Amino acid sequence: MNMQAPKREAPTATSVDGVPYDSTVTTDIAMQDTLLTPRFYTTDFDEMDAISVEGVRADWDALIAKMEADPNKGHFKKNEDWDTVDWEGMEPQLKKEFIDFLVSSCTAEFSGCVLYKEMKRRGSNKDITQLFQLMARDEARHAGFINDALREAGIAVNLGFLTQKKKYTYFRPKFIYYATYLSEKIGYARYITIYRHLEAHPDKRFHPIFKWFKEWCNDEFGHGEAFALLMKTDPKLTTGRNVWWIKFFLTAVYGTMYVRDHQRPAFHEALGVDVDWYGQEVFRKTSEISKQIFPITLDIDHPRWLPTLKRLQKANADLAAAKARGGVSGRLGQVAASARAAAAFVSLYTIPAIRHDVPISTRLEPAY
Repeated sequence: MNMQAPKREAPTATSVDGVPYDSTVTTDIAMQDTLLTPRFYTTDFDEMDAISVEGVRADWDALIAKMEADPNKGHFKKNEDWDTVDWEGMEPQLKKEFIDFLVSSCTAEFSGCVLYKEMKRRGSNKDITQLFQLMARDEARHAGFINDALREAGIAVNLGFLTQKKKYTYFRPKFIYYATYLSEKIGYARYITIYRHLEAHPDKRFHPIFKWFKEWCNDEFGHGEAFALLMKTDPKLTTGRNVWWIKFFLTAVYGTMYVRDHQRPAFHEALGVDVDWYGQEVFRKTSEISKQIFPITLDIDHPRWLPTLKRLQKANADLAAAKARGGVSGRLGQVAASARAAAAFVSLYTIPAIRHDVPISTRLEPAY
C-alpha cells in the first residue's frame, strides 16, 4: 500500500451547510483518536496463538462449520431494494450526523478486519488462524459495504491510508477478548433494535442500508460467540480479579455508547427513536446475551444509572465545547469537564453488579 495522502473520491462530493465534504474529510474523521472514536488495536499474538480449544472442541467445530458455510456470502451487494438516496435533499444536521454514524461504523468494522487479519498472519495455530481469517472476511465485507454507501456521495473513507497512518493501541489479549466480545454483541443489539423498529415503522427508513441490518448483525452475533468460546478456554479469564476488569469494560462500553448516541439527536429523531429508550433497550439485550460467559451484568435499572449517564454525557459535551473555545478559559474548562466525567464514570462503576451463574454451554443463537 502506498503512503500518499487520501485522494478525493469524486470531484463533486456532498456538502453540509455549504461546507464541502469529500473523501479527505471523512478520512480525517476516521483518523481521529478520542475516547469516543473507534481505535485500531494490536496485541500479544504469540499468546493468542498458544490457545488450545480442545476443551470447547464440539462447540468450536460447530461454530467454524457455520462460518465456513458463509450464509451471508451474497448479502452485502446492492440490489433492487437499494433505493436512490437524495443526499443533497437531506436535512443538513441529519446528513452530518448520518455521515458521522457511517464513518464511525465503517472505521469500527475495518478496525476488526485489520486486527483479525494480523492475528491470522502472525499465527500458526490452525484453529485460531482459521477463525480470524473467517472473521476478517466478514468485517471486510461490512466495512466495504458501508464505504460503498459513502462512495455514492463521493465521501468514501480511504481505508488503505487508515491502515498505514492511524494510531494503533496495544491491549493485552484478555482485554481484546472483553472489549471485542462486547463490541460484537452490542453491535448485534444495536443493529437488530434499529432493524426491528424500522420493520414496524418503514416510513422512518431514510436510507436503504438499514434493510441489510438483520443478516449483518447475525455476523456480529457469531463473532461474539467465537470470543465467548475463547474466554471459556481459560476459566481464569471470567473469575477472580478479572471480574473487576469485566465490570470495567461493561461500564466503559455502555457509557461510550450512551455518550456517542447523544451526539446524534437528529439521526435518532429521523429514525423515530427516543435515544434514552434505545440505549436502555440495547443495554438490556446485551446484558441478557452476555450472561452466556460473564458472571455479572450491570444494574441498568439502578436509581443512579441513567442520571449518572446523563452527567457523563453533559461533561463530555462541555469538554468538547472547552476544546473548541481554546485559550486559558478553554484549558480550565477541559480540566473541570474531565474531572466531572471521571467522577461520573466512578459513580457508574461503583453501582453494585448483578451476579449470576454462568451456564455450562455458551452456545446461543440470535433470537431478537
